[in-house]
Amino acid sequence: MSEDDTPANWEADSPSVDAEVEALQAEVKTLKEQVLRYAAEAENTKRRAEREANDARAYAIQKFANDLLRVADNLDRATAAAPADSNDPAVKNYVIGVEMTSKELLAAFDRNGLKRIDPPQGEKFDPHKHQAMMEQPGTDVVPGGVVQVMQAGYELLGRLVRPAMVVVAAKVAGAAPAANPYAGGEGDVGDAGASLDTRA
Repeated sequence: MSEDDTPANWEADSPSVDAEVEALQAEVKTLKEQVLRYAAEAENTKRRAEREANDARAYAIQKFANDLLRVADNLDRATAAAPADSNDPAVKNYVIGVEMTSKELLAAFDRNGLKRIDPPQGEKFDPHKHQAMMEQPGTDVVPGGVVQVMQAGYELLGRLVRPAMVVVAAKVAGAAPAANPYAGGEGDVGDAGASLDTRA
């Protein structure tokens, strides 16, 4: 055994060894933090890419769906204008055919995540889904409720494609003036005294 290997020399060298161990431990800790941070960033990037790809797939049909909404509107108009009390078998079969076509189109919309927005009478006006075309006074519906749907709206997987165009019950005459909840944009409606436009 040499003189350098004596226990006294080991004790003399121990402070520098401890310092080196501490430095290495600090470096290892720093590297672990960097690895964890890079792993988290990689995971976030992966999730964001997956989300964007899913959105692209989900909303790829939005333009196509928008074009088909006109077809649905025309089928609705044809169904509404169809004679309900006709005795002619050909007319009855024609009406049934139009109704079946309309139902099948709506079912296809539903299968692909395109939901119809057709609020029932009395439902509260929702500026996120409805567009107020006018106010109608003197109805049995509470002020701010939907009186009539002029054109159904649609949303694709929760994203609004087209708002439902509605007539809204006017505020009670003589009530204290309040901010118009329908103001701002295409959904703006007139004063409480506005009359129903029957020319539409």
